[in-house]
Amino acid sequence: MTVTILEEEREHQTRPDAPQADHKATARETYPDGVNPVLETSQWAMKEIGLVGLHEDGVASAARYIRAQMQRESYTPRTWRTHPLHLCPAESVAWAAPSTRACLDWVFLISSLNFSFWSEREGTRGRYGVEWRAGWDADCPTVVHTGYWSLVAAVDRALEEGIAITDPSFYASETLCSDALIEHIFRAAPQSVERIPLLRERIAVLRQNGAILCEKFGGSFHGFMDTFRIRYEGRGTALQLVKMVTEHFPSFRDESSYQGRRVYIWKRAQILVAEAWAAFYPASPSMPHPLFPAGAAIHELTMFADYRVPQILHHLRILSYPPALVKFLSAHVPLAPGSPEELAIRTASIVAVERVRQEILRQAEEDEEGSGDDEDVSSVLIDFYLWDLAKRAEGEADGVGGVETAPMLPIHRTRSIWY
Repeated sequence: MTVTILEEEREHQTRPDAPQADHKATARETYPDGVNPVLETSQWAMKEIGLVGLHEDGVASAARYIRAQMQRESYTPRTWRTHPLHLCPAESVAWAAPSTRACLDWVFLISSLNFSFWSEREGTRGRYGVEWRAGWDADCPTVVHTGYWSLVAAVDRALEEGIAITDPSFYASETLCSDALIEHIFRAAPQSVERIPLLRERIAVLRQNGAILCEKFGGSFHGFMDTFRIRYEGRGTALQLVKMVTEHFPSFRDESSYQGRRVYIWKRAQILVAEAWAAFYPASPSMPHPLFPAGAAIHELTMFADYRVPQILHHLRILSYPPALVKFLSAHVPLAPGSPEELAIRTASIVAVERVRQEILRQAEEDEEGSGDDEDVSSVLIDFYLWDLAKRAEGEADGVGGVETAPMLPIHRTRSIWY
């Protein structure tokens, strides 16, 4: 397939004042419980587009490397709580406790706005950043946070300043929380030339999501989770929660179309559920998960198709790009949202991480070092690890060491509310 940037699509690309339900108007399909339409349609789209492939030898070597590193670093769902900017609930917290609600509303807000943090000034001075402490610890020094962490730092800074930015009834209200106040919350560090990307779209997402929570779920994501618990009688899974999120919140409905068929990506819907799962992950295996007391079946979720994880997947020789696509990425040519090139990268990443998951399970069984339990090795945890690995490799000239790699390419550049 010849790689082309679809100029006609780019000329007609608009940035709406409010988040759109989906990219194209094809019919949404219904999938049974336990079947993730993200994986199902991504496998189909990757094959149909035929642009991005998998290196099977790269899958095998990277799986062994990732498995060994995760074991060495004791990388588990609990690792989420070790990030100094994350707002964590108290251990063994009661469902009705204020810290439960506070954490759920924090995760919901972060996931609502977790999109488009790549910079036109990547690798240079002046990119958008937020100045705050390195973490919640009062003794942490002040630093400038960039990328995703600029969002988290801005929210944490606002909370410290007494601004109720994680309260849906607050951010839904233009009276209580004006556009000017939101712009102030996301103010850039003094040395930043850039401002936060897509501010208008972020404000629209806040207004819409806050209104939905207030009108239907008692004004909190905790109330949404109460509805989920009632609907599934306390036995709901992570995938069922993802589907419920996309059912109620258009801005989480990350879907596209290819050759008349809908392709489900659901990056932010899945990461919302995955981060809530990780935030409340119990300290002991004998303790039930407060959000998923009957089991989350977290292995049913896929990775979260963004721009950073595909970059590291190619670097680890898991994804294979044709020379024309490498040329475009190296030249920082933008890929239009929903274009075949962008869809190929995102769907191939979903398929690739699932293949890595399967290979890790196979290697564990072959080495007789594990039971091969799907719950122990999920695409969610692999994604968490790969994203952290990509951020660590960002400043390294040779990228990741200890495994065979390809040259590190720039991220693909797509301005979008979806990721």
